Amino acid sequence: MKYASSPPINTRDTPTQINSSPSLDRVFRNPRPHHHTNDFGSPTVEIGDHFAMSDQTTQVSSNKEKVNVVGTHLQNNGYHDSLPPYDSEKMIKEFLRQPPSKAVDENLLEFSEAMRTVAKALRRVSEGKASAQAEAAEWKRKYELERERNLQQKHKGEVTEGLLNHSDQENSSIEQTDKCCGKHGICSHEVLRDDVMVSKTKFIHDLAMRKAPFKLLWGCNGGKNGQHKHDIVSFEKGNITAAARSSKQISLKWESHPQTVLILTKPNSTSVRVLCAEMVRWLKDIKKIDVIVEPRVKAELLAENSYFNFVRTWEDDDEILLLHTKVDLIITLGGDGTVLWAASMFKGPIPPVVPFSLGSLGFMTPFQSELYRDSLDTILRGPISITLRHRLQCHVIRESAKDELDTEDPILVLNEVTIDRGMSSYLTFLECYCDNSFVTCVQGDGLILSTTSGSTAYSLAAGGSMVPGILFTPICPHSLSFRPLILPEHVTLRVQVPFNSRGHAWASFDGKDRKQLSAGDALICSMAPWPVPTACLVDSTNDFLRSIHEGLHWNLRKPQSSDGPRDH
Repeated sequence: MKYASSPPINTRDTPTQINSSPSLDRVFRNPRPHHHTNDFGSPTVEIGDHFAMSDQTTQVSSNKEKVNVVGTHLQNNGYHDSLPPYDSEKMIKEFLRQPPSKAVDENLLEFSEAMRTVAKALRRVSEGKASAQAEAAEWKRKYELERERNLQQKHKGEVTEGLLNHSDQENSSIEQTDKCCGKHGICSHEVLRDDVMVSKTKFIHDLAMRKAPFKLLWGCNGGKNGQHKHDIVSFEKGNITAAARSSKQISLKWESHPQTVLILTKPNSTSVRVLCAEMVRWLKDIKKIDVIVEPRVKAELLAENSYFNFVRTWEDDDEILLLHTKVDLIITLGGDGTVLWAASMFKGPIPPVVPFSLGSLGFMTPFQSELYRDSLDTILRGPISITLRHRLQCHVIRESAKDELDTEDPILVLNEVTIDRGMSSYLTFLECYCDNSFVTCVQGDGLILSTTSGSTAYSLAAGGSMVPGILFTPICPHSLSFRPLILPEHVTLRVQVPFNSRGHAWASFDGKDRKQLSAGDALICSMAPWPVPTACLVDSTNDFLRSIHEGLHWNLRKPQSSDGPRDH
């Protein structure tokens, strides 16, 4: 648009120069400058603070000379202007008065947003790398420890003739099984064997001090199962590890009699204390089994009778870390909380658990305490059905972490990890990612990440389902469409507090060990390689259905009367 006060520009001679000079075009298209009078009463032209004039005549002549120089320069470059010099002078001054362009500010904002996005992506990569490297370092450490133990075993004495004959018989039976089922590939009754029986170099007295070896068998219905790929479950030195959920019933068969039992009890219960003393006496006198208890329980037993002086215990946390190398079986006397306590004591592999019900509900405690003699007779004789209860391994990465490996110690949870708003009155604001892919933002009271075992606990009360997998359950979300999710167990979840969150978040692990999560902190959760093997009363399917029927009274309804109208 051209202003009426501006004379036309001659564009016939040099159209190319005009198109290539947008700044000059803007100069000659601007309106006239504003005039006012100075102290001497003479008209002046205002061109910002830097052009305050004290001498009108001198300033005007100087400006005219500058304009003439500009005009001469333009004419030398083939640009012919029909404007008078004085009008051009006014337009140049008006151009100098124009405010700076906002394009620079907009570009800076775009660059800042881009850098923030890049920083987020780099943080996600570093967190994923930290989790992978931490897991690899843990596996390497375990491998080195097992390798060192194997080397030490090779330097010990010769095996006795009885052990050699026993090993030969086992090998021959396995060869017959392979010949029988070789045409079907890996059969449904394939056996995973402990390396203890494969090794033929140990003393008899070493055998008395070692864990009882065992083998795992997959349940089968005659020959109907046919060929299948066995689950990714393995164990070394009696330590069960799993990389995926078992899709079949698993049985455990002892290859030698269990020799050491760990008993964990619910505190502050007279009935539990009486039962514990009776069970310890029965295990030692009748079954000839060594018993390990907690320091608190040993003090209670000795206060009752000095007979229990044979009971063993530990003195510090370092000894707890080695319990899985000494204990064949864990017996819990209490409810589900006692099972959770047993699982929390073992930061890595955990021996099979036999849970006796002395609590209020008990989804994971199928054995009745009144029948403990018959139950333990059956379990110690074997084989028994077991359920592999998977745990979540959680890492907290602080915003102030120096590098991707600067993480806090991992925490294993059997039920769930809960992220809530704590004492804050603001909504919890969380960003959630699954395998580095964005899932959603949680705005509400919090979030529950639950295991299959925990699906009947807090997650169920918050509206979650009772299914295998990792349950992604919001707590009172401020959205009508936010429903729980069921995620595969092989994924890695990351929950972080964004920098624009109004308050902190709090994470609790199986209801304890609460940690504050500030802006920029992240929580990484993935399936731990060490499940909790719990003994079944019948099998895993039967025990699960019994627990929801008896514990939750699931779908309990009075039957419909047979009286009334019927279909004809």
